[in-house]
Amino acid sequence: MPDRRRQGTLFVVSAPSGAGKTSLCHELVARLPDVRYSVSCTTRKPRPGEVESRDYHFVDEAAFRGMIKEGAFIEWAEVYGNLYGTTRAPIREWMAKGSDVLLDIDTQGAMQIRRHEPEAVSIYILPPSLDVLRRRLEGRKGDSPEEIIRRLKKAKDEVKHYRDYMHIIINDDFKFSARQLEAII
Repeated sequence: MPDRRRQGTLFVVSAPSGAGKTSLCHELVARLPDVRYSVSCTTRKPRPGEVESRDYHFVDEAAFRGMIKEGAFIEWAEVYGNLYGTTRAPIREWMAKGSDVLLDIDTQGAMQIRRHEPEAVSIYILPPSLDVLRRRLEGRKGDSPEEIIRRLKKAKDEVKHYRDYMHIIINDDFKFSARQLEAII
């Protein structure tokens, strides 16, 4: 049960695509039911197996741009030609009630959060190697070979920012990484 006497803590988890951040975040929420997971909005199409409101809020570009104009997002960015954003209202509400909140966002979004929410705790998930990352991306459904190449190129740029984060987890062993993430939270 959340501690209503304290303000919740905002945790920002970032990683290159395919490093396992979303899986780790879902595992953490399953282990710690009082931690709230913020579901991002996106304009991209759902991948096979993704569920509306569990994985993302899938919206069209016009609706997303309207939300930007309304100031609905605590952060937003264009990634791989699609828009992604985290809505502000539920985060504020959960934190005011004493719940800790977990954000699963890319490095662009994390930089925005750090500027506006300096007390947020930042965690970067690294793959053990780019070769392992490539294999993980190839094993994922819904990404074309061209998309995988693009994601790997972006990953090489993104991992340069890992030192900007308070905590680093190398996701080589999922269960161990989940325990590390839980210990931080």
